[in-house]
Amino acid sequence: MTITLEAIEAEQSRINKLIDEFRKQPTRATELHIPAVTIPLAPGERYAGIVLDENGELSHHLILLPGDVDDVSWSAAKEWAAEQGGELPTRREQSLLFANLKSEFEERAYWSAEAHESESGWAWCQHFRDGHQYYTPQHYEFRARAVRRFIPSRAEV
Repeated sequence: MTITLEAIEAEQSRINKLIDEFRKQPTRATELHIPAVTIPLAPGERYAGIVLDENGELSHHLILLPGDVDDVSWSAAKEWAAEQGGELPTRREQSLLFANLKSEFEERAYWSAEAHESESGWAWCQHFRDGHQYYTPQHYEFRARAVRRFIPSRAEV
């Protein structure tokens, strides 16, 4: 293979474009500051952890409420959670609960707060034996746990 000046210039042009694209990328923080916050917990509540937003910033703290309900449809599970002063957890929150508080759950399926995006009448649940998430008809009966979200005031952030 013969190396030509044109081939070198073309390669240099390609590398310059890569360098320009690299410089346009957002810079990553080299440290993360998590402010100290006092989170009031009622008797029986368990702290599950921090939930981050899409930018990797603190969204809220997740608290698992005491108690559960068995053999309820998705709509009944949502109503029950509201009666407990909370809501069903989102799928992301269920993953955090599985990681940090798995022992608080039976090895069974629990409803999430999320309806399926395109399948009408279906909702997401998570099995707490293996953490698998799947969607199923909303009239099926599973277990449910309620959570609440603690959002620090701007002064605490």
